[in-house]
Amino acid sequence: MTDQTRPAAWSELTYRVLRSAAWYPERAVPVDRWEAALRGAGFTLHEAAARFLAEFGGLRTDTWTPGPVMPQSPFRFDLGVVQDERERFARFSVEAGTGLCPIGLADSGDSLLGMTADGAVHIGTDHAEPLSGDAYAAIENLVVERRTAAPLPFVPAGDHLVIPHSPEQDHRTEIGTRWSAETDWALRRCGWRPDRTVPTTDWERRLREDDADFVMHDAARRFLGEFGGLEIDQRGPGRTAARSPFRLDPLAALHESEIFDDLSEQAGERLYPLGAVDGGVGYLSMAPTGAVYLGMDDAGLLAGSGDKALNKLIEGVA
Repeated sequence: MTDQTRPAAWSELTYRVLRSAAWYPERAVPVDRWEAALRGAGFTLHEAAARFLAEFGGLRTDTWTPGPVMPQSPFRFDLGVVQDERERFARFSVEAGTGLCPIGLADSGDSLLGMTADGAVHIGTDHAEPLSGDAYAAIENLVVERRTAAPLPFVPAGDHLVIPHSPEQDHRTEIGTRWSAETDWALRRCGWRPDRTVPTTDWERRLREDDADFVMHDAARRFLGEFGGLEIDQRGPGRTAARSPFRLDPLAALHESEIFDDLSEQAGERLYPLGAVDGGVGYLSMAPTGAVYLGMDDAGLLAGSGDKALNKLIEGVA
């Protein structure tokens, strides 16, 4: 897929957001189920809305964790809620002074989206305001222009978003030396602090009781002593890969010694478990050198250190 496929009305960021949400050129999906939902709620699916839903129906960003690729106004182009929001949509349509066909929700569900028969898009809660005269420009406005109460103050930087440094962050020695501002924010939010120390003896004992081959080396002990027990709950696109939730709990490897024997043999070093990604889809482990591996069947090198591994996992870097 090349940039030649990007619609003229879309910025690089909007293009990346929509591609990450599973849009692609010439996308076409059946609109029958949405037509039935609209009819059941007393609305008529006109041609302009049908064309919109055929191309964008089912796409959503309102479940994404804010990160490098994130629209200013999280949206959901799905009419599964039209029955529950029937009265709001009816008032919304009357306020617009013209017949609006529901096409979805924006601002993480706070705002309604409707389309006129000529393709103009309106947005609002009960009061409808024009968003744009056509669908592509409306999506551009949702992604780039229309700011809502986002959890983080992301600003566009080409085809992704960044967190601008605040005066408070500029005094955090970890930013730029250990990891990025986004990683610093995510770690602090889940309970990390510069002087954090947790005991590792119980993890070490329980894993040794499970299998004598689980011997905690110094690198794993230092890492788990600072980060053990933390959990990052995130989903959505990252800078170069999807971001997944992960938990730094070595007990995820209980009764999995054979898997770690195989991973260690592949890595050529004895790997000690650090935790799991996405509920156990893959294991995180560390070599005595401090290198971090990610895998279940294959030992893939994630990063040369724990700090770099955390930065890649949180930012979504392949």
